[in-house]
Amino acid sequence: MNISSLVNSESDQSVDDPVATPQYAIAVSASLQERRTRTLKHGDTFAVFDQRGDIGGELGNSEGLYHHDTRILSQFQLLLEEARPLLLSSMTQDDNAVFSADLSNPDLLIDGQIALRRELIHLHRIKFVWNAACYERLLVRNFSDSPLHVRLTFRFASDFADLFEVRGERRAARGESFAELQSDHGVMLRYMGLDKIERATCLTFEPAPKTLTTARAAYELSLKPNETRRIFVRCGVPDGAGLPGGADVRNVPGANGSEWSGRAFYRQMRAARHALRESSARAASIDSSNSVFNEIVRRSVSDLYMLITDTPRGSYPYAGTPWFSTPFGRDGLITALMTLWLDPTIAKGVLHFLAATQATAIEPERDAEPGKILHEMRHGEMANLREVPFGRYYGSVDSTPLFVLLLGEYFVRTGDLETVRSLWPNAEAALRWIDTYGDRDGDGFVEYYRQTQEGLANQGWKDSHDAIFHSDGRRAEGAIALCEVQAYVYGAKRHGALLAGALGHHAHATSLQAQAVTLRRKFEEMFWCEDLSVYALALDGAKQPCRVISSNSGQVLLTGIASPERAQRVAQTLLSPSIFSGWGIRTVALSESRYNPMSYHNGSVWPHDNGLIAMGMARYGQKQAASQVFSALFDAASYMDLRRLPELFCGFVRRQRNAPTQYPVACSPQAWASATTLCLLQATLGLELFDGSREVAFYRPVLPEFIDHVHLRNLRLSGGSVDVLLHRYGDGVAATVTRRDGDVVVVVRH
Repeated sequence: MNISSLVNSESDQSVDDPVATPQYAIAVSASLQERRTRTLKHGDTFAVFDQRGDIGGELGNSEGLYHHDTRILSQFQLLLEEARPLLLSSMTQDDNAVFSADLSNPDLLIDGQIALRRELIHLHRIKFVWNAACYERLLVRNFSDSPLHVRLTFRFASDFADLFEVRGERRAARGESFAELQSDHGVMLRYMGLDKIERATCLTFEPAPKTLTTARAAYELSLKPNETRRIFVRCGVPDGAGLPGGADVRNVPGANGSEWSGRAFYRQMRAARHALRESSARAASIDSSNSVFNEIVRRSVSDLYMLITDTPRGSYPYAGTPWFSTPFGRDGLITALMTLWLDPTIAKGVLHFLAATQATAIEPERDAEPGKILHEMRHGEMANLREVPFGRYYGSVDSTPLFVLLLGEYFVRTGDLETVRSLWPNAEAALRWIDTYGDRDGDGFVEYYRQTQEGLANQGWKDSHDAIFHSDGRRAEGAIALCEVQAYVYGAKRHGALLAGALGHHAHATSLQAQAVTLRRKFEEMFWCEDLSVYALALDGAKQPCRVISSNSGQVLLTGIASPERAQRVAQTLLSPSIFSGWGIRTVALSESRYNPMSYHNGSVWPHDNGLIAMGMARYGQKQAASQVFSALFDAASYMDLRRLPELFCGFVRRQRNAPTQYPVACSPQAWASATTLCLLQATLGLELFDGSREVAFYRPVLPEFIDHVHLRNLRLSGGSVDVLLHRYGDGVAATVTRRDGDVVVVVRH
């Protein structure tokens, strides 16, 4: 994946230069894993806290309140008598609606003597993000048997840093910052960017602090024994700017620095909870015999729906926080594909959004060409000024075939011919791009080559600067044809034929099917490496294969382009110790010249990559292989903080009584990582839903060894819905319908 994260070095940097810094690299100095940050998100706003609920003021960390790719609050710290409180515990609730933290006072000294013994003052914080703001309630209670007078201070600031600045990019110049008191309750922090857009943060406190400046809000509280006080804070975008649906600012407590009450706080919190509950209610639900697996699933679904953002074109899963909380074409398409069985409305929103943003003209600075599907969209100052090329950027080679592939799968799943008809012109444009701009030399393969030096040099999901290479370590040069991209194109041609036939364009359907057959034959001829038992990672500009054992070869299985015999050999290779770490399939084998288990794409383990590979294995009947991948990722997730699979983790070999090694700047949560557990379950169960026949089918279902039974509820088709219990029965799996609404049929095929 993802994406503008690690890009190519400047053209004059040596391939072997270990200190050459790629453009747009994530260069923050603090590991996300070390700080164990907590994330909340709603719409285009997200917050990253430390475990106390603070936003630290240190340079080089990712904490902050962000809106539209700008950090609108870079510091928000709670102090008790000018000291940081002791952390007792903190958590993000299962539905991701609310963060809570329990804190207490440390020993407080005056002239070397204890003036206040620790753990007499209890501080309880709850925070949530809603409608472009972060809300907080602080409860302060005196557990001493004596009256206490305490000072509480909130220290705050905003650097209004562009997200790429937070990631480490340096800028030659910045705009101007201002701060002003709005009232005895409120402060406004402002920034006029070089793009002539003013960004602002409004902080409102209730009750009014004893003293309020443009950097601090201080309270002095006299508390009787067991007395409790409450303080409410809102930090966010003022004047309703950026609110979904053009919300009326009069309904936003604290806007314009106005006073607001605790009653408004609770009303907003209920609204935030309700919105999450309402969106996730569309999904099928999963319950199993394994309590840890149930926790992993609940976290996965909660993360997925927290990352989903309502756009004018429908729901769209933003790629991940903190670095990629924005629409990414590839990520959205793959996330939608993985969750199609669970909730097809995700796919519908993704397809409509990407159709609306499809390129219509040649724009070299954006790597845009007619028919090409979006790679990434940004709204920050640096994108507006073209300091980074990602305002609306099209530098991915696989988003376009994946668009057609997803539309075909969506049609099979839902039978929604109306959506297919409305999006068919976009699918046709995408197919034309595949045959023209995508295949400039006419050899039948789709290649990528950036149009300017500012664009991404590698434009597949492994887009870091050193990810595509030959067996001797040389980077591939020229127009590069990735193996998995050809598989996606094969799937796009076949699904394009299906869609054309459904719309009555039978000649076009026949032509597309013939093109798919030709591509499959040429692919086998050019990409297969007999001695390695995998498909080559890529063909370089000279049509020389990159003979590297990589996970890309496993993704080839997803669409059926591989021959059955070779698919079986690929599966065996990917489960061998050279590339299977025990926690999952590595991106490249440890025998490869660029293998590094701590790298972004050359030896790490990516959950979504493993999920797609498992889906491909299952397609070819390799259910035990898919189950082995599932078990490895389940074990990894069971060790992860919050039972949450991150974007990636390191590829070190699994050892007894050890946990997976974390990657320092991995996004967590991340959309396609959240979807991975869901697609792994689908793969092993062989679950397919066909709206045309009103059929829920299980093809040679297998339950991994850690699950004895699993109950799937609310599997929806247009003719109704059904609940199905699958349980181990001897050496097989049996299915029992526990509820049926309508004429839905459940079949098990062995």
